[in-house]
Amino acid sequence: MTTPSDILRAKLNLETAQLAWVELERHFARGVAIKVAPGMDLVNTALQVAENNAATVQEWLANGRIARVEMHDAEDWHARQPMFWTVVVAPWVLVQEVLKELDS
Repeated sequence: MTTPSDILRAKLNLETAQLAWVELERHFARGVAIKVAPGMDLVNTALQVAENNAATVQEWLANGRIARVEMHDAEDWHARQPMFWTVVVAPWVLVQEVLKELDS
């Protein structure tokens, strides 16, 4: 049986995109960019935010797994111009830097 959470998860997954920092700077300027730590599942994070799962979101905020993008983040990303996986959970724009795989 498909639950409303399953449907929302699928919708969020379809709405993810890779964007460059230059395309995300305006969201930072508006104060709505949220960084998601490497290793976190971006779609699951977006689902928890969209479903207003306050306990989980507060825990992630407290341990730094998600946080508002700060000026030092923006300056670093402006200098390096990395790519990001992104998804919108209005009013928030969740961003997760695409990390390059290390060659073995």
